[in-house]
Amino acid sequence: MLETERLILRPSRRADVPELFEFLGDRTAMHYTHRDETLRDCRRRVMVHEWRRRRDGCAPWVVARREDARVIGWGGLYEDPFDPGWGFEVGYFFRPEAWGNGYASELVRAALGVADRQLRLREVWAMAHPDNGGSKRVLEKAGFLFARHLPDRNRLLFRRPHPAGEP
Repeated sequence: MLETERLILRPSRRADVPELFEFLGDRTAMHYTHRDETLRDCRRRVMVHEWRRRRDGCAPWVVARREDARVIGWGGLYEDPFDPGWGFEVGYFFRPEAWGNGYASELVRAALGVADRQLRLREVWAMAHPDNGGSKRVLEKAGFLFARHLPDRNRLLFRRPHPAGEP
């Protein structure tokens, strides 16, 4: 578990899945990204990522507000087992009512801390839909640089090198 100024970041548990599915399966919340069609799909995605935490040293966290422990998101640093080949990336998914409060930026800073200090990664990747201006701003504020457009998936690919160069 990791705490930031306003967030509690912790590994996912099977019991979290119904609450996570409230937004990971919601068309509005997931408008710019993958949406889980069923609770079973969500459970599989969350639990496969948790299995990968043991192997990789990281996986998306359940994101809860410190003030009331309400689960508002899911995300962090991971190597995506469902879309391999991109290396370690950051991703974040929040309930719509949590948008615009800086939670994604706070989560990304924590994830990059793990990438830099614990895993000592040379670089971290991220993707954003071209129409998702908020997500692009989060990545740019965190030091990500635009790498290229991926027309086959209609995503912008961003790269963030280790701030000290080679770790």
